[in-house]
Amino acid sequence: MTLPRIGVFDSGVGGLTVLKAMAAQLPAHYLYFGDTARLPYGTKSAETVARYAIGATKFLEAQNIDLLVIACNTATALALADIKAAAHVPVVGVVEPGAAMAAEVSKNRAAIVIATEATVSSHAYRNALRQHGLEAHEKACPLFVPLVEEGWIEHPVTEQVARIYLGEATAQAPAGADVLVLACTHYPLIAPLLRRIVPATMEIVDSAASTAQVVRKMIEENLASHPERSGLAPATEPSRRACPGLVEGTSISGAMPSASAAMSSAAHRTFRFYVTDSVEKFKRLATRFLGRQVDNVEHVDLGG
Repeated sequence: MTLPRIGVFDSGVGGLTVLKAMAAQLPAHYLYFGDTARLPYGTKSAETVARYAIGATKFLEAQNIDLLVIACNTATALALADIKAAAHVPVVGVVEPGAAMAAEVSKNRAAIVIATEATVSSHAYRNALRQHGLEAHEKACPLFVPLVEEGWIEHPVTEQVARIYLGEATAQAPAGADVLVLACTHYPLIAPLLRRIVPATMEIVDSAASTAQVVRKMIEENLASHPERSGLAPATEPSRRACPGLVEGTSISGAMPSASAAMSSAAHRTFRFYVTDSVEKFKRLATRFLGRQVDNVEHVDLGG
């Protein structure tokens, strides 16, 4: 039985947290594209982000992927509709899965969203949460990304910065906010640190893990409908039902549901990485994000 070929696109290395969450749950051939030469996307216009993302989409489709995951909050927030219109395979972004999971676990219908400046400015999470009946305060935390990439995951400076950011966010959040949404794919790496800071009653929703759950559900539903294959037919549209995500502290390596038992029993995972800038720098950062040695990295040039 052929394993699904899942393309994962991000402006850099943050989307590796999405890849890690998916790989923990789903055997597949993973093809990761990091547009490292043109990051950060947060300083670009929506039109430019869409153009870059569509170029990456076409590249990954040329590798015969079955499904595309936009593991970039900025690209999801600014260009998901354009990407879906240009793609010939199902496309999953990271915003809706995170919002759906937040709605599922919130009792008070109020949330705090922490993200980059660009994602906050787009109000993509606020709008998605409102669709699910939640009010939210969005807080930009621009120092988290460089701190994570520096490897300061448990550094006192990172904790001090987090306490300042979350203190400010809590003071401005809707009353009774009981969910913290990690709306940047770098942030899962500091989730244990954030867990120590926020109240014990506050759930932490990781949009990377929630997206992985959506992808797994799509693959399993397709496998149940078409047991002769494990990939998705190109014409298939992603399910729009809210799918359970994973909150911080929940294992992402539990038993797979029975629909995928045949696939998981003898299947495996393979990884291929494509970057538009330094291969060696990507390998160093990717090893930190994935917790494993990263090989099979290829430099590609998509032009302007």
